[in-house]
Amino acid sequence: QVQLVESGGGLVQAGGSLRLSCAVSGSIFNIRTMGWYRQAPGKERELVALITSSGGINYADSAKGRFTISRDNTKNTVSLQMNSLKLEDTAVYYCYAYIAPVGDYWGQGTQVTVSS
Repeated sequence: QVQLVESGGGLVQAGGSLRLSCAVSGSIFNIRTMGWYRQAPGKERELVALITSSGGINYADSAKGRFTISRDNTKNTVSLQMNSLKLEDTAVYYCYAYIAPVGDYWGQGTQVTVSS
């Protein structure tokens, strides 16, 4: 059974920083892509950043220049360093992994709240 466990969410003032981490455990054969999505109240879940097993990275436009995704393949972890946080970054952040050959896995979500 595969589990994705997030940590690092919380309350921060606008302009501040937070670091999210996610650890994948269980029967893992091949973690291809890992990353983060977020969902704000009343909105659809949206991509924040993805990183492949070879280090290829894709950021949402809203994350470029402020967020940095990283991955440790030896520990099956993925992290998201978020700087210069804005009010509109407030959302539940979900860890994501595509694990071959099965498919998509999601974490339970961690709340990030940015206050003025």
